[in-house]
Amino acid sequence: MKHILIVEDEPDIQELLRAYLEDAGYQTSVAGDGVAALALFSEQTFDLVLLDLMLPKIDGFGVCELIRRQSQVPILMLTALDGEEQQLRGFGLDIDDYVTKPFSMPVLLEKIRVILRRSGRGEEDGVLRYRDLTVDLDAREVLLDGKPLDLTAREFELLRTFLAAPGRVFTREMLLAKLWGYDFFGDERVVDSHIKNLRRKLGRDYIETVRGVGYRAGKETR
Repeated sequence: MKHILIVEDEPDIQELLRAYLEDAGYQTSVAGDGVAALALFSEQTFDLVLLDLMLPKIDGFGVCELIRRQSQVPILMLTALDGEEQQLRGFGLDIDDYVTKPFSMPVLLEKIRVILRRSGRGEEDGVLRYRDLTVDLDAREVLLDGKPLDLTAREFELLRTFLAAPGRVFTREMLLAKLWGYDFFGDERVVDSHIKNLRRKLGRDYIETVRGVGYRAGKETR
């Protein structure tokens, strides 16, 4: 399990990021200011730092500079500032990428996955396997018995979510938030509709319904 340090001073965003990342299968630690972030970084090992720019005590630039003196851990910076000067300053400190607030959680998760893959810290060979299914995360291709399946982007992300955390139960609310975005307000039946279509295309009962709770894949990935 990859370990991500979340450095964010707003409690609501802290909790949002922690919940989304843990739902996606990451281990998280949270710091609310620059000093606490550096203390955690010195005590534990992390695979990526998700770093807010506007922090108390020591700002994101200062935290980044001090981390870079001792580590090349990937850093993804969160900022409400989208000016060229701030971005260039961050890249000058060797950050890996920016995400501008307000942000899309699916986009953020994809950026994290790409950064981890580039740094050699991502999922092994970028492939998930389950029974007769092979899911190539980089090519975004799904093979069933060696033959490609024509999935929509949302169906692909649903399947990937289940197979990346075999046996874990996802509620409809979790799936809505994870794949439709934290600011999406809609009918939860949209999840049922997409899963129905995905099941039809798979032709096999790979996705289980947990009555009264949600959905999961069985514990057979490798």
